[in-house]
Amino acid sequence: MVFLLEDNDYSFPPVELADSNGLLAAGGDLNWRRLLEAYIHGIFPWFNDDEIPLWWSPDPRWVFYTDQIHISKSMKRFLNKKPYEISKNKAFREVMMHCSSANDRAKSGTWISNMVIDAYTQLHENNYASSIEVWDNEELVGGIYGVDLMPFFFGESMFSLKPNASKYALIMLAEELRKKGYIMIDCQLHNAHLESMGAVPIDRQMFITLLWKHLHQLHV
Repeated sequence: MVFLLEDNDYSFPPVELADSNGLLAAGGDLNWRRLLEAYIHGIFPWFNDDEIPLWWSPDPRWVFYTDQIHISKSMKRFLNKKPYEISKNKAFREVMMHCSSANDRAKSGTWISNMVIDAYTQLHENNYASSIEVWDNEELVGGIYGVDLMPFFFGESMFSLKPNASKYALIMLAEELRKKGYIMIDCQLHNAHLESMGAVPIDRQMFITLLWKHLHQLHV
């Protein structure tokens, strides 16, 4: 059963009621407070531009533990060259726009519409979303953005315009988060590329229990 959300109610049904694919609810708006409520409870939006918002909580959940990112020998050599410069929250909206364009170029379509960009930018402006940018001199060549709720980072999308730029962003993000005491980076669904870098599946209930333990004090 898929639950229909109302625009004036930010609450969600229990994630255990999601269907076998993880689809839990439909409708509602993308108000930043609704987004925050969703992530606190292990739910995220994912839908095509011509659809109403769809809200998901898959089981299992794929995550990176911040101290277990796998870096290949070739990537270690690449990192040692220090090929790029890194910044944080210098170009959040631009990173989102590049992620949207990257999906279009891959002909896979993009759910990162202008409405979505506006919504996550509002989260960012309220200090609940962050970006890591990768620069080649003055050119933005890679990056990653996501919802940032200490001690969890919910990765949403990343892009790369030059070799290894998105990997560089992810590795640098994980290193920064590890130093600050973050537990994990959520990557939501299985992806072979992310699995090769150390992403692992965890039981949804375990994921939700961890979120509740650390985020129950947050309120929309």
